[in-house]
Amino acid sequence: MDVPDSAENPPAPPALGLVTIGQAPRSDLRPDAEPLLPGVRLIEHGALDNDPFDGEAGQETRRLLAPEPGEAPLVSRLRDGGSVVLGHAALIPRMEEAVARAERDGAAATLLLCTGHFPAVRATRPLLFAEPLVQQAVAAIVGTDPVGVVCPHPDQAEDVARRFSEVLPGRVLAAGANPYAPRERALDEVAEAARRLADGGSSWLVLDCIGYTEEMRRAAARAADRPVLLARALAVRMAGEVVTAFGRQQP
Repeated sequence: MDVPDSAENPPAPPALGLVTIGQAPRSDLRPDAEPLLPGVRLIEHGALDNDPFDGEAGQETRRLLAPEPGEAPLVSRLRDGGSVVLGHAALIPRMEEAVARAERDGAAATLLLCTGHFPAVRATRPLLFAEPLVQQAVAAIVGTDPVGVVCPHPDQAEDVARRFSEVLPGRVLAAGANPYAPRERALDEVAEAARRLADGGSSWLVLDCIGYTEEMRRAAARAADRPVLLARALAVRMAGEVVTAFGRQQP
């Protein structure tokens, strides 16, 4: 009996590009992301995949990528589990190259894994920025309640609070906690930041970095006794809806 072509060659699952501003693969992200994306294939690329971070060459890379004076820093993860502090300008062409690689690998849509603010990045398919996805989701959830935002670097706190205040009507506080520190220290820092924000009157907490994990969410909730929204979960869930919609249209 002849078997229809569709049965012999079932369509490939839609693919979501995950582009980090650091290096891929993000082994810290997949365990949390995959359960949120059933039936979606993940394609990972990093803006810094082709940059050296060892020895003198690594020192020069860090110098070239460092924030400009007065610029709010970005923080991301390297392939070896370490982290790097970045500025925006040098990242843009690297991000565009990473997005292009994800699209060549079949991504129906791509999620930029950073909750920092970026100008337009060129893409030929839907490109989703984590920052507006997270901020608009938080705004829809918290209403006028005061919100405490945990960010990776203390020098980001003022800028992060300002950006969230542009979309949230209630009071916004921010505090730093490094998600890329060794595990126990990272959990302690997140818990302490959450506790301070709750003591400051925050009714909701937001872990506003893709590097914060579900384990860190639980640590923050225990320390602060407040509901905690996780940026990676909010962004990934919404990106999954987009890639499913657009992915069915791909040949």
